Amino acid sequence: IGRTSRVAVHWSPAAQPLREDGRAFIFAFWHRHQLLMAWEHRRRGVTVLVSRSRDGELIAGVLERLGYRTARGSSSRGGPAAFMELLDAVAAGGRVAFTPDGPRGPAGSVQPGVLALAAKTGVPIVPVAWAGTRVKTLSSWDRFMIPLPFGRFEVVFGNPLPVSAVDSAAEQNLRRALEGAEAEAVRRLEAPC
Repeated sequence: IGRTSRVAVHWSPAAQPLREDGRAFIFAFWHRHQLLMAWEHRRRGVTVLVSRSRDGELIAGVLERLGYRTARGSSSRGGPAAFMELLDAVAAGGRVAFTPDGPRGPAGSVQPGVLALAAKTGVPIVPVAWAGTRVKTLSSWDRFMIPLPFGRFEVVFGNPLPVSAVDSAAEQNLRRALEGAEAEAVRRLEAPC
């Protein structure tokens, strides 16, 4: 799918320096967006939080073949150990990725792990979203999106979001940032080529 598609990537002016300077930060995107993100950011050594479920085992194998590192755990199983792995990755200057509403939802919710990591490390969260012309949306809890071959896809990396505390304001700010990145991806997709 990735080889047959046109994928345009857009970094916000505020996020661009983070990318260019190789600084640590945290990617965050909704659970339903993970498939295209796995392709778009492959072979860059990003550490991804993946649950210890049976599905997580399959996802971890695919991600590792694409050049990702994985930290295995979730809020229900293995969370503290995975959190320590993510802390170590950020401390070493690496980048990590979260699906704030994964692995079980509800869709569009923000679990505290991503906010806690940002607050503890002082690195910002970069919201990411995508939209495409050829997508199958499943009827799963997250409305999981499967990019189809020969599509055009717009990927947006939004403004970095600093987090100083894990509270409802930070949760709301992240939700708004993710929704904003998604709206920008849709806008770019609908704009005349």
